[in-house]
Amino acid sequence: MRPMSTQRLGSVVAGSLTEGLTVRLEAACSVEDLRVGQFVVIQGERHRFFSMISDVRLEAANRDILADPPADDDDFVRRVLGGTTIYGTLNVTPMLMLATDVTQGLQPVRTVPRHFAPVERAAEEHVALVFGAESQRGRFQLGMPLDMDVPVCLDLQRFIERSNGVFGRSGTGKSFLTRLLLCGVIKADVASVLVFDMHSEYGWDSRAEDGAFVKGLRQLFGPQVLVYSLDPASSRRRGVAIDSDVVIGLNQIEVEDVILLQDELNLTATAAETAYLLVDHFRDEWLRRLLAMSSAELEEFALRSGAHGGALAALKRKLERLTRLPFVKDEAAVKSIDGLIAALAGGKHVVLEFGQHNSALAYMLVANIITRRIHQRWVDQTERYLHSKNEADRPRPLMITVEEAHKFLNPQAARQTIFGTIARELRKYSVTLLIVDQRPSAIDHEVMSQLGSRITALLSDERDIDAVFTGVGGAAKLRAVLAALDTRQQALILGHAVPMPVVIRTRPYDEAFYAAVAPQAQAKKEYAQVLEEADELF
Repeated sequence: MRPMSTQRLGSVVAGSLTEGLTVRLEAACSVEDLRVGQFVVIQGERHRFFSMISDVRLEAANRDILADPPADDDDFVRRVLGGTTIYGTLNVTPMLMLATDVTQGLQPVRTVPRHFAPVERAAEEHVALVFGAESQRGRFQLGMPLDMDVPVCLDLQRFIERSNGVFGRSGTGKSFLTRLLLCGVIKADVASVLVFDMHSEYGWDSRAEDGAFVKGLRQLFGPQVLVYSLDPASSRRRGVAIDSDVVIGLNQIEVEDVILLQDELNLTATAAETAYLLVDHFRDEWLRRLLAMSSAELEEFALRSGAHGGALAALKRKLERLTRLPFVKDEAAVKSIDGLIAALAGGKHVVLEFGQHNSALAYMLVANIITRRIHQRWVDQTERYLHSKNEADRPRPLMITVEEAHKFLNPQAARQTIFGTIARELRKYSVTLLIVDQRPSAIDHEVMSQLGSRITALLSDERDIDAVFTGVGGAAKLRAVLAALDTRQQALILGHAVPMPVVIRTRPYDEAFYAAVAPQAQAKKEYAQVLEEADELF
């Protein structure tokens, strides 16, 4: 293996494969220069071990010295004791190993290095070797290691193969992490993207927490990204040009959509049974017919179908709230939703803005209806492809981005909604989820265990931290890493899209980023500026 320029930190003095390694620091190396989550390399006899610092500790060879510490101004005694009687240690967790024969590639860790194996600070070449370079096809820089200015890249092809999660408490930058990921997927063209934009912040420019305005996906990628809106009036007031508005007809609402709204509509346990009786008689018209029934007609239907009259009347009263949503009509053409789905299947990307209709009721209803139709389309196309074996029939991969994901994927809803089905099916039908949430503990454990990659900013609730590490080996060591994150612009990445867990400083979402992901748009902007300056000059 070619030697790389590195800084020696210390040597391995103890440890095991399951508990990690203990590294004694060199006398000249200060513990204050090292942080939990940093990337280090251990050079064994036959393997190089790529590792992460999981803890930093102070030790003493003679415990008596701790009972009588030197005076604060006695630098001489501290220098004499430093590195011999008192010293620092690191707890280091090996994540990957590379044999002397590099043709074997990176491998999972199955052994440990010898005693006194040298431990070095990772160099840029190490990071590039493990995480690749953005110049490689399908690689996208999400940030940099804490102590280095070298890109950490995701493998986007692996990223879209499974459902993924972005987690963090409020104010830690989840939306910016999500924007970065969406830009990467769109730029690499590895999948189509559908964003349920509850707060209208992904399509066009939106305001950041510091008051500045940041660009949306449509501004960066032009007509590749289509903007649909449930509230065209709100979009016009914000100066946003939309490609289509979305209207939901009563005939498009199914019982499964109503069950999802159980908490918002305060439905009883018998609501689903009553609704299915209506479906048996009226098929797609069940909701419209129910809402049109008079009291006498309700009683007559109850006698004829065996439904409970009180339950039927209560269901009608509670579902009348749906008709008060401005985008729900008695009967609506399905062209807007069909056009949205056709655009995704054809390689476009769609941001669906909710405008002022961003209540939990509206968000859950619309997202479930559209996603259910998408899933059926992709299932049909997958079955057609499996039959024909024709590449032209292969469905284009699709990633659906859902905020407030716990509303769709809590333990009760995950077993009843299309979102739970998609999360469990993984890549079977080429549709995956990007779930964004500040309460991962409210998401069903089975769904959490199926997530391919997790990008997690700071969390403070112990239950949320436990949930993030559901199904993750070595979670105890990674908990300490997660707890040490700063409140903003830092995240822990682990899972299918990266070879090993890593803590990063997230990439700034700024003008330099805009130029990197959409150079043509930047070139047009600069050309327009040149023309404007020329007009002023002449």
